[in-house]
Amino acid sequence: MGEGEHTSDSTRSRPRVTSPVAYAHAVRKVYGSGDSAVVALAGVSAAFHQGEFTAIMGPSGSGKSTLLQCMAGLDRPDQGQVVIAGEDVTALPERRLTAFRRDRLGFVFQAFNLIPTLTARENITLGPRLGGPELDERWLAQLVHVLGLADRLHHRPAELSGGQQQRVAVARALVHRPDVVFADEPTGNLDSRTAGQVLEFVRRAVTEFGQTVIMVTHDPAAAAHADRVLFLRDGAFVDELVSPTSEKVLARLAVLEGLS
Repeated sequence: MGEGEHTSDSTRSRPRVTSPVAYAHAVRKVYGSGDSAVVALAGVSAAFHQGEFTAIMGPSGSGKSTLLQCMAGLDRPDQGQVVIAGEDVTALPERRLTAFRRDRLGFVFQAFNLIPTLTARENITLGPRLGGPELDERWLAQLVHVLGLADRLHHRPAELSGGQQQRVAVARALVHRPDVVFADEPTGNLDSRTAGQVLEFVRRAVTEFGQTVIMVTHDPAAAAHADRVLFLRDGAFVDELVSPTSEKVLARLAVLEGLS
């Protein structure tokens, strides 16, 4: 499947549960102080449901990555609350927060963040080996099969293509069945064909496995794989697009950036 393609609306349609698996309430983040203060998030609220793929977009400096970091417990907001799977992430002490991220969340970044001295299998199973949830070998085998990594498990990152490395990173994010996967520009270092393949694997994780994915991206073709797109501007959500296409996303971005 190419980068500009995505699954049909019918395959995306999933029932919503009563309560969201994750939500942000009035999240505010300010960098600096006084006249030099920069408001990155101006009281953002949003809900994310089980089995839903959400893309977050907006102009440069709109607060996309800051929101992702605050929701994922990688940064703490100045005000507001983030709740994931019933746990108030913003109230957790640092040690418990570290364990929560390891056990309950998955991460896929633009930089693959693989350990170069470990094989693909060792990178995928790093969390369980560091004290995380027990490894389910059958689930691992299913992930490896879906991601097309069966013949690459004993290769180190330097022996893998960029797309294969990112697929290893996706497998690592999913192997412990997290409540939410956070993805920050996951295809930014990939060519368009490989990016489309990785996004299709992420799409399958949502549609077939009921995974919840929250992805920050600047790429309309990447956002077109999502169930919905939330648009940020000046640290606040200003628009939402359901069942997006690349063309619809581009049109909304043009309006936000004052180009139309």
